[in-house]
Amino acid sequence: WHMPDPKMAGHKLGLKTIDWVAFGEIIPRNQKTIANSLQSWNETLTSRLATLPEKPPAAGLVDDFEKKFNALKIPLLEDKYTAQDAEEKEDVKSCAEFVSLSKARIKEYEKQLEKMKNIIPFDQMTIKDLNEVFPETKLDKKKYSYWPHQPIENL
Repeated sequence: WHMPDPKMAGHKLGLKTIDWVAFGEIIPRNQKTIANSLQSWNETLTSRLATLPEKPPAAGLVDDFEKKFNALKIPLLEDKYTAQDAEEKEDVKSCAEFVSLSKARIKEYEKQLEKMKNIIPFDQMTIKDLNEVFPETKLDKKKYSYWPHQPIENL
């Protein structure tokens, strides 16, 4: 059994009707309850079909769907990758700068190490040798004068 086409509901109602009196006379007595339930089910379906319009309303499903689809606004995701790429490029620049400065420091430290390897041992150095090798250790007599911190003539 399949549901009748709603477009044809009005036409079929007028064309086919069941003569329930004649039907009741030809069925056996033990099947009267089944016939009564069939009749009530037929009346239910007939009343449902009678309520349907002759021409069903146009299904506006596509238009409705298109309207809802066009009304749907999905926000674009904010771009986080551009900032990360810029930050990465900046980090690469700062790392390259740090590497070049480190290489310059390494060269300076290698010069100092070579200088340390070539000096005479500390236990054989004089003050004059120490001041030549390490000029920063030379005593500034004007800034740090010896005691009595003033010329002897003024005493």
